[in-house]
Formats: sequence, structure tokens, C-alpha cells
Amino acid sequence: MVSPYEKSDLQKSNWQIINTLVPFFLLWCLAYKSLSISYFLTLAISVFVAGFLVRTFIIFHDCCHYSFFKSRKANRILGTITGILTLHPFDHWAHDHSVHHATSSNLDKRGTGDIWVLTVEEYKEASTKTKILYRLYRNPFVMFVIGPIYVFGITNRFNRKGAKRKERMNTYVTNLGIFALAALLCWAIGWQSFLLVQVPIFMISGSLGIWLFYIQHTFEDSYFEEDEHWEYVKAAVEGSSFYKLPKVMQWLTGNIGFHHIHHLSPRVPNYKLEEVHNNTEPLQNVPTITLATSLKSLKFRLWDEEGKKFVGFNHLTNASKNQVSARLRSD
Repeated sequence: MVSPYEKSDLQKSNWQIINTLVPFFLLWCLAYKSLSISYFLTLAISVFVAGFLVRTFIIFHDCCHYSFFKSRKANRILGTITGILTLHPFDHWAHDHSVHHATSSNLDKRGTGDIWVLTVEEYKEASTKTKILYRLYRNPFVMFVIGPIYVFGITNRFNRKGAKRKERMNTYVTNLGIFALAALLCWAIGWQSFLLVQVPIFMISGSLGIWLFYIQHTFEDSYFEEDEHWEYVKAAVEGSSFYKLPKVMQWLTGNIGFHHIHHLSPRVPNYKLEEVHNNTEPLQNVPTITLATSLKSLKFRLWDEEGKKFVGFNHLTNASKNQVSARLRSD
């Protein structure tokens, strides 16, 4: 039912490049010009620039799946260019993200391209050091503020262990491109102006990107199974959310809210995801999250294998109290 949509449309792809990159560069210039008026105005414009940078990342993301163009070479070229703009090396990220798709919601294959998730029992049995690190990792400030700096700014600059020459060279090219673009802008407008414009854009877009990735796999009735019981289709449809966003936000985020469809078939271009959802009835009855209900996911910290749902750290306290009460009643 989904396979007919697994073909890119050159006209739509080219139009998406135009309606994404052109506004991004124009708004970036506008943000710079606004420095002479008010920095509050610059920050306001930065929000819109960040939105278009997220949309640029979705193009990069499709290129990594080789779904944006029919030509693999075209996907690699555009993917490398948009990777420079979004601070992501094409080959490195494509590898980790492919592993994520192949192992998403598999409790026995966690650790590459996904968010750190512990089960309730794993947390109980963990060392004090691991518990502290996990709580820090799951803290919203660390995840959505420090996270973008660490992941996009630092870890993306280095090759993964075992990377082949082609992947290593792509990372070097990406890093060189980022440095050259930053140096050019610092020379043209001054390093202070560059940082005043670019830093808020980077932080807003980075936080939004991590939030989208987080919410698409961290919702109460998600799906996680051990390898012997894990099923690809269930992991895609039940373990990935349908994030129902307002139309403007849906457009800026490149329809990535239809994440259940993307995980089911990564070869479907982002501009066809909504069409698949609307025309495929079984895919409409999936976990649906809205802007309002998505905020609940901030309290989810651990996967409860018994209850088959995400729970917060308070679940441990409540469970301990219930055990104590049960013992007192038995005595």
C-alpha cells in the first residue's frame, strides 16, 4: 500500500530546495540587518530562520535515505551541502540513522542513533554513577539546551570508530565547509555580528530538532520489545508517533510528524508522507500526539516492560510505597 509512494518527484524536490533555502538565506540576512535596530527584533527573526533550518535538515535527512532524488550522486551532493548548513556530516549521520531505523524499539540493540533509554529494572540495578548520569541526560535542560551543543557542535565533528575512508573524508569535507563558511561570514560582517545572529539560530533549531526526535519515540504507549519478539512493522507504526502539528509547523518540519510512515518506509520523500497517511487507512489508527499532549512526554524517563509504557522516576517511588504497604498488610 505504501510502496507506490516510494519515488521522488524531481519538480517537487527542486521546488522544496527553492522554498526552503531561499527564505533561509534571506531571513538570515534580515536578522543581520536587524542588529542595527534592536537585538530583540534579531531574536524574533531568528525563530523563523531556525524554522527554515529545521526544514533544511529534513532535506538533508531525506538525502541520507536517498529518497530526495532518484540519483544517489545527487542525494550525496545536496546532502553534503545541507549537512554543512546543519552541522551534520552526511555519511556519518546516514550510517547511524540507518542503524536507528533497523533497531528502533529493539531493547537488545539500543545505543546507535537513538536516545538513551533504560528500563525500570535496568535503572534499579544500575550503579549510583549510572543513575546520576542517566538523570542528568534525561534532564530537559541538558537534553534540549546542552544537547545541541554537544551533539551538533562537538560529536558531529569527529568520525565514529570503524568509519571507512569514504565516510572519514566526508566528515573532513563537512568540517572544512563549516569552517570556510563561518570564516567568510566573520570576514564579511565581523565575528561579533556573526555570533549574535548564528548562535540563537543554532540553539533554537538544535533544540527543536532534538525535541522532534525525542517526541517521535517517547510517548506513553510506545513500543519496545526484546529482539526475539521485536517486529519491524510494529516498531514503525506503534513505536513512532504521529505528531499532529498546526499546518505551518508541519510545513516547516517537512511533515516529519508523520513519523510512523517514515519509519515504515524511509524511501518515501517527506513531501509525500501526508498523502500516504491520508490514503492508507490502517496508518491512520496510530498513536497520535498534539502540541498540548506532547508536553506530557517530558515526564517520561523509563520504559516499564511490565506495563508496556513509559513512566517517570516517580514510578519507582510509588512502586516502593506499594510494596511497603503490601508487606504491612500481610504482616
